Amino acid sequence: MSDRPAKLTARRLVGDLATLDQALYEAVTVTRTPTLDTALRRLSAAADHSKLSFAVAAALALRGGRPRRAALLGVAAIGVASASANLLGKQLVRRPRPHRAEDSPYPGRHVPMPHSASFPSGHTASAVAFAAAVGPTLPVCAVPLGALACAVGYSRVHTGVHYPGDVVAGAVLGTGAAALVLALAARVGD
Repeated sequence: MSDRPAKLTARRLVGDLATLDQALYEAVTVTRTPTLDTALRRLSAAADHSKLSFAVAAALALRGGRPRRAALLGVAAIGVASASANLLGKQLVRRPRPHRAEDSPYPGRHVPMPHSASFPSGHTASAVAFAAAVGPTLPVCAVPLGALACAVGYSRVHTGVHYPGDVVAGAVLGTGAAALVLALAARVGD
């Protein structure tokens, strides 16, 4: 029995997902949202190198106790997610960044185009990893950090540097990184 039909079906599914990903990206790029453009451009830039997450971690660490533990777990999860996204994911997949037309209808929403591959979104992976690692230790932070991570992910599509699929993959990677860090922390210290 040949697995040729399964391979053909998988190829078609991947093609359909790529088509959907492109269509979603294009829908965002042609939707006029002047109020969101500036805010999301600033958010995307503020999330560079996990600056937002590190600022939250610093504020939590200053409080001591559980907040400090949550901050340490969050920072560790960022490390795992960032390394996984940038050193493994981007190197293995090498998906090109979205094409931004020179005559883009809303160039004011763009951030500089990174030189790295598009898949997965490292910004999203790190933001989700931080939120998912801090939340279980400090539940009061779970919803605000989760919302911030979602906003960071969307901002990467809105500013024209990622496809939605890159963001979804980054979120999955970030969740996995947080789960790994939490599992290791529980095994070592609890």
